[in-house]
Amino acid sequence: MGSQCTKLTPCCLDSQFKAAVVEVPSVGNEEKSEVNDLPTFREFTFEQLKNATSGFAVENIVSEHGEKAPNVVYKGKLENQRRIAVKRFNRMAWPDARQFLEEARSVGQLRNNRLVNLLGCCCEGDERLLVAEFMPNETLAKHLFHWETQPIKWAMRLRVVLHLAEALEYCTSKGRALYHDLNAYRILFDEDGNPKLSSFGLMKNSRDGKSYSTNLAFTPPEYLRTGRVTPESVIYSFGTLLLDHLSGKHIPPSHALDLIRDRNLQMLTDSCLEGQFSNDDGTELVRLASRCLQYELRERPSLKFLVAALTPLQKETDVPSHILMGIPHSASSSPLSPFGEACSRKDLTAIHEILDNVGYKDDQGVANELSFQMWTDEMQETLNTKKKGDASFKQKDFRVAIECYTQFIDVGTMVSPTVFARRSLSYLMSDMPQEGLSDAMQAQVISPVWHVASYLQAVALATLGMENEAHAALKEGTNLEAKKNADSGQK
Repeated sequence: MGSQCTKLTPCCLDSQFKAAVVEVPSVGNEEKSEVNDLPTFREFTFEQLKNATSGFAVENIVSEHGEKAPNVVYKGKLENQRRIAVKRFNRMAWPDARQFLEEARSVGQLRNNRLVNLLGCCCEGDERLLVAEFMPNETLAKHLFHWETQPIKWAMRLRVVLHLAEALEYCTSKGRALYHDLNAYRILFDEDGNPKLSSFGLMKNSRDGKSYSTNLAFTPPEYLRTGRVTPESVIYSFGTLLLDHLSGKHIPPSHALDLIRDRNLQMLTDSCLEGQFSNDDGTELVRLASRCLQYELRERPSLKFLVAALTPLQKETDVPSHILMGIPHSASSSPLSPFGEACSRKDLTAIHEILDNVGYKDDQGVANELSFQMWTDEMQETLNTKKKGDASFKQKDFRVAIECYTQFIDVGTMVSPTVFARRSLSYLMSDMPQEGLSDAMQAQVISPVWHVASYLQAVALATLGMENEAHAALKEGTNLEAKKNADSGQK
């Protein structure tokens, strides 16, 4: 990597404010752009997305500004076990249903490994929702500004900005050159730690006209003049992200440019990067950032130029992203608990013993025996039906258990995820895996973070021959159980 230091050489920094932008030949990335394993864009019903997010449960909110932002993002899971992110707009957004559908379908045609691809949308009544791939490893903002374990390494920061430039170049080549409010919250990391650009920002914003939600200090100057986003505005925002990576902070461009002009570059550099990059690399990133932040639109570089300039800066290209990020790899699974082991073996007898021993303690906060005591005399018969189902379940008379639990569920007075879990296992014991899967999914709708529901889904899916989906459900159950145990240990 050459000499290592963080005192950036200020050479050539004066001329770049007036220099014309010199274009270079495109460095194509077609071979890594198309994604083949994603389903085609589709329209979902509101009920499907409601079920996928467990009724838009607060536990499933993943947007980092969920309480303040009018448009909230939820994590969810479809019936085929594909994990998704669902953006639900407020009711004032997108009053024109046709315009929303046209925009969503247009963005949904894009398929690229550098994007968090759009999978579908929903437009029913006043509801407007977008469905995208789910990214489990947080946003760039979280890792760059609010890191808890370690800051992002220099090599990974260079990888992020290159992948971002490639994503934007791909979108431009497909006629989607405008990206609204490009910032560190729009970049997310997949299960392997690879950075991807959210496709939500490719949608035209709603009629409120607020294309930029960040502080005005970070907004392109032409947007302040005209209120419109241009392709050059996206380049300006890209420049602010280059500064973010260099400094580890969200520094207003005007302040950063003052530091560059005064050659006070140490104030601009993240102290956590000490010794990780050379003079030339740091100086080049500063040069690119300042060119992107030029006041005149014509003086800002193109995305092709940025991709070509960032490519030779890449370091440790043979090191996987998850290692550079310091996050667990998707292939490395956590040790299975006894429950997980039983489910992986499809050992229904062992699963029955575990569920019988657990009883209804996981229903706390949803439905429990105390709530049953509050029922009126008229509901005593329903309570007796449930108790008869419990007795049959314990005695392994699964046919009677199914009948009793069905009567209890059909009354609809009390919602119990454990009853659905017990009927799910009863169905599995009766060689009815499709019904067992349906009940396991209903249990998760009621209790979104309940590991038992995911485990039972894994067994049902494996019985149905859906091995990949079963593996994903088993992994989800393992993660949920580990999180539950960790939370219990902290109390």
